[in-house]
Amino acid sequence: MKFTVVIEQGANSYGAYAPDLPGCIVAGKSKEEALILIQEAIDFHIEGLKEDGEPLPKVHCEFEQVEINYA
Repeated sequence: MKFTVVIEQGANSYGAYAPDLPGCIVAGKSKEEALILIQEAIDFHIEGLKEDGEPLPKVHCEFEQVEINYA
């Protein structure tokens, strides 16, 4: 299963979150670290749902990039 993740560059770190998993948010010193941490967070989140007998989330989010031309 693949989840969309959003990566945001901050002043001193990178943040990442999974829109289909509310509250699944991480911060890392680099983009690479943030990607590793969000994958671990998603795995942990899914395992918690399984242990609690909760249904697994359906993936709803997609992403596209839109190019804007401005001067």
